[in-house]
Amino acid sequence: MFRRRLNTRFLCFSGMIAALYAAITLATPVLSYGAGTGWECRLSEALTMLAVLFPEAIPGLAVGCLVSNLLSPVGALDIIFGTLATLIAAFGTWHFRKNMWLAALCPVVSNAVIVGSILSVSYGLPLFFTMLQVGVGEAAAVAVGCVLLAAYRKSGLKHASPRKA
Repeated sequence: MFRRRLNTRFLCFSGMIAALYAAITLATPVLSYGAGTGWECRLSEALTMLAVLFPEAIPGLAVGCLVSNLLSPVGALDIIFGTLATLIAAFGTWHFRKNMWLAALCPVVSNAVIVGSILSVSYGLPLFFTMLQVGVGEAAAVAVGCVLLAAYRKSGLKHASPRKA
């Protein structure tokens, strides 16, 4: 998937997505890191819906999440597994890009299960309830991404993908 497209434009586009993800996460720390409550709503996760249009978003989202998780109060678990959750979510979103509902479901399920488990272990919270809390927050963020994606598609604008270079 990436071998044929790995070029300077691809890397720059992925880097912009990574920077945007990290900036949004770091600008909203109480929402992004949950403050030990189990409630977490990373608004930056709305960007996972970019993978519907651009496979370049996949590495960008993963790197942005990794950078954001370096400052996570949870530490190594979030750095490794939280980043993995976003990477899985981005791949799933790209894979199911022809079906908006399935594409949107990938980040919700991935983060609910993985991040919910991380927060449960880290803070001693009940597993199912914590997964549910993270899932609700993720669904809210992804809903924002779906609305923005629908508005973009309705606008009739053509996207200047790095793939078309």
